[in-house]
Amino acid sequence: MSLTYFLKPYFERRYGRIESFGRQAEALQMQVLRRLLASAKDTEWGRLHHFSDIHTYEQFAASTPICNYEDLKDSIDRMRHGETDILWPGRVKWYAKSSGTTNDKSKFIPVSAQALKDTHYAGGSDSVACYLHHHPHSRLFDGRALILGGSHAPNYNVKGSLVGDLSAILIENVNPLVNVVRVPKKQTALLSDFEQKRDCIAHEALKKDVTNLSGVPSWMLSVLHRVLEVSGCETIDQVWPHLEVFFHGGVAFAPYREQYLRLIRTPQMHYLETYNASEGFFGVQSDPLDPSLLLMLDYGVFFEFIPLDELNNEHPTVLPLWGVQTGKNYAMVISTSSGLWRYLIGDTVRFTSVQPYKFIITGRTKFFINAFGEELIVDNAERGLQEACRLTGAEVLEYTAAPVFMDREGHCRHQWLIEFSRQPDDLKRFADELDHALQTVNSDYEAKRYKDITLQELEIIPARQGLFNDWLRSRGKLGGQHKVPRLSNSRENIEQMLKLNA
Repeated sequence: MSLTYFLKPYFERRYGRIESFGRQAEALQMQVLRRLLASAKDTEWGRLHHFSDIHTYEQFAASTPICNYEDLKDSIDRMRHGETDILWPGRVKWYAKSSGTTNDKSKFIPVSAQALKDTHYAGGSDSVACYLHHHPHSRLFDGRALILGGSHAPNYNVKGSLVGDLSAILIENVNPLVNVVRVPKKQTALLSDFEQKRDCIAHEALKKDVTNLSGVPSWMLSVLHRVLEVSGCETIDQVWPHLEVFFHGGVAFAPYREQYLRLIRTPQMHYLETYNASEGFFGVQSDPLDPSLLLMLDYGVFFEFIPLDELNNEHPTVLPLWGVQTGKNYAMVISTSSGLWRYLIGDTVRFTSVQPYKFIITGRTKFFINAFGEELIVDNAERGLQEACRLTGAEVLEYTAAPVFMDREGHCRHQWLIEFSRQPDDLKRFADELDHALQTVNSDYEAKRYKDITLQELEIIPARQGLFNDWLRSRGKLGGQHKVPRLSNSRENIEQMLKLNA
């Protein structure tokens, strides 16, 4: 009898709970907030901000400041050295290493045992629940799950404490029963050298009956290409005929979709997006026909939102979930069961629905171009590239863009460095289509492009194959959950890449 058949009732019961989110959003979020406050009231942070006396959202907002990493850095560093009851009760042993701040190369996000259970693993389970509900004939658990992970290392030599990619933390702490249905073996999954890991995964997974994939699209694509090299097959479904779903997240899937469709040609293949960050698991694509993500309301995360146009104000408006509107860009603020309190995560979202609360990720608060008042965000870039690729037949593997503030002729423009997996026949036409699409989706960009007065037509520089991987490798960030910065208001990153591209 199929293992999936026996497990499906459990997941279907949970899906029924997920469907109730639209009717119970405020109540569910207030339950989460009360639970977080009760858990942390005797911590150093809880005593400082009078958590014992808080009974309403308004009291919480009044007593606790909006924080960024710099505000919590000293507390987190003390926790990393083994101190207890600082931001979260007890000792937090795990720290997810994330991209850095202005002052530091890396951030170290605390991941408590509670958060592993009530947020990260809950999100993975709910992703399966949503998938199985819409695909009742699935045989998901009758084969293996190919799960990509990063690596970890000792944390300050504190006994039992480690720091590394979130995916490595999840692999290290997962229920041992999961290892029965996953590939590669744990030792391989936690290798730090991505190229060695990719090769080992390809050989280990080759003879397994893989039914599902989980990971970041860019890194998974690299693994799949290696699988084809080792197997001698033309498509992945020739290697794994029962492959049916890819649970993906970390970067936008749109630039990679055509490449996956070319590599995996079976009509039974499905794709489900998740929003799982170092700081928590926030959303899942609950409907295969709707690209928006359902905000997960009953985990260990309480959500707030700042209108993006107020983010840099001294006293911005901060809204609880029940105060947001559709169609507006917001910076996300979270309080979590790992001790992040009113923490600006750095991601921006736009709600497409408030019954239930569904959203799309529109970018990062630090990944944008606004050198000339154009306010170009990552969502604009992804949609523009998707349209340019559709019209020209090109495929984009990786890209970054930055402003050119003034060239020798006094012209200002955006400069795009793009690694194509399929080159457009006419690069000038691709640039024109991209420029036109950006004007269509962004009125500020359109206004600045008017008659080339403020902003001239964009420039595209083709990147050599492997450039972005080489740049990540040079920074010690090849593999894991590391990502290429898509947009930047400065030229620091793109100048480094252009030197490698020469």
